Amino acid sequence: MQTSPIEVQKALKDMNYPAKKTKLIEHAKKHKASDKVMEVLEELPDKEFTNAADVSKAFSGK
Repeated sequence: MQTSPIEVQKALKDMNYPAKKTKLIEHAKKHKASDKVMEVLEELPDKEFTNAADVSKAFSGK
């Protein structure tokens, strides 16, 4: 399942970075992210992301 970086960034609007994968997922759930966005976040590497661009880079190859 694929989604656009724009959809992912909308779900992560106002996210405080740096943030670990688990925090990104929690934030997206609170903002009622789509199933596609949640799937992308679940597939991210288990690491700390420094900013929104770092998140986009991590899933852009999927």
